Amino acid sequence: MTPVLELDHITKRFGPLLANDAITLSLAQGEVLALLGENGAGKTTLMNILFGHYTADEGEVRVHGRPLPPGKPRAAIEAGVGMVHQHFTLAGNLSVLDNVVIGSEPLLRLRSHRADARQKLLDLATRFGLPVDPDARVGDLSVGERQRVEILKALYRDARILILDEPTAVLARPEAEQLFRTLRGMTGQGLSIVFISHKLHEVMAASDRVAVLRAGKLVAERATKATTPAELAELMVGRCVTRPRREARAPGPVVLKADNVTLTDHGETRLDAVTFEVREGEVLGLVGVSGNGQAALGRLLSGLARPTSGRLTLGNHDMTALSPRSLIRAGVGRIPEDRHAEGVIGELAVWENATLERARDPAFARNGFVRRAAAKTFAQDLIARFDIRGATPDTRTRLLSGGNMQKLILGRTLAASPRFLLANQPTRGLDEGAIAAVHARLLEARENGAAILLISEELDEALALSDRLQAIVKGRLSAPIPAEEADPRRLGLLMAGAWEAQDAA
Repeated sequence: MTPVLELDHITKRFGPLLANDAITLSLAQGEVLALLGENGAGKTTLMNILFGHYTADEGEVRVHGRPLPPGKPRAAIEAGVGMVHQHFTLAGNLSVLDNVVIGSEPLLRLRSHRADARQKLLDLATRFGLPVDPDARVGDLSVGERQRVEILKALYRDARILILDEPTAVLARPEAEQLFRTLRGMTGQGLSIVFISHKLHEVMAASDRVAVLRAGKLVAERATKATTPAELAELMVGRCVTRPRREARAPGPVVLKADNVTLTDHGETRLDAVTFEVREGEVLGLVGVSGNGQAALGRLLSGLARPTSGRLTLGNHDMTALSPRSLIRAGVGRIPEDRHAEGVIGELAVWENATLERARDPAFARNGFVRRAAAKTFAQDLIARFDIRGATPDTRTRLLSGGNMQKLILGRTLAASPRFLLANQPTRGLDEGAIAAVHARLLEARENGAAILLISEELDEALALSDRLQAIVKGRLSAPIPAEEADPRRLGLLMAGAWEAQDAA
């Protein structure tokens, strides 16, 4: 049977960088193919060539045996190819419904069939277990909610070949499992799927076949039933990978404390009487399904929002009304949830982003002028220490892969030796090797006395790194539990709000 999709010797160069090196792949009808590889291995580039965002230097893409015109996303859509991008392609000032239907209706139509579109969207949302409010403004949604919109936007166009670039990076495991169960059911009706993921358990559970890229080359293909997570991890990075685990230690004094903090935004309560504390040399893990107040807490601790009531203290100092600059000077470091929107400025060079939060530090500025040589030396040191691949100090930051961008943010933050570190989804979208490296750096900061608040939707990550854990549900926090008393089942119950029912009883 003719494959529904064929990539034939696809080669793509960006200057001296060979992103894809003569890659040949095929996809059968009703098949789920997982595409694995380190950050920067060429996976997203390959899928962007397929969807027409990039034009290959060599090779050909065929859909149902017919060549696909290069560099034309509309041709890919008309051929039945849909793509869910890792980084959002949504208009923040428009509603969910507008984002989903935009570009799907003829320009010469006299009026938009919004009622029909709304009903189709709601039907898809119910069918796929991806609840959304059609009238909500996308700019007001959490990262997880925006990802749901991206997935629905692709499904709305009745794609028969679905390309998913890290589709569950911002979904909790139950949500991801539900998504793949639904997609698996659709393959029985002829849908074919390629998905990029760094989550090995996800690959093993959801795919029929796995293709592994390394440094732009296809290095292995495996039937999922004939491989293991350990083998796939080693194929991805070219070596055996093990994640570090924390060692028990006695924490020091309280560094950061939140006392009955409430945050109301546009009449909606985002945080409801939140109380917690983080001690020196301790990791407090905060788990929860996306959209339950994590983003609001991140803004609060970064100085981007102020509580409606309650008090935040850093050491003995009130930090309730401090600005972002004042918090950084006070020793607060942050790894933001959205590295593109809040972590870096893509058009700036790596050296500029490396010193962005310390622009007035005497090490990088003198008499109002930037000490460019010192800043570039600092950036080069970060590149070497944190293994930021494909980068020089003068590289435009937007050209880095997501994982290498995350390493830049982590290096910039830890280089300042923060007293308190907000690590908000620090390994979202990272490959297994990069996850191990980030975990090692966070545990090193813990050993050096940093107080760390880890906000994560990955239960394995939270259990591996945290000394104590709390769940956040609808802006409220559960009581903390020691990591030794926690397991995925108990955390899952907390994330579902089981503790609220007990409190009510």
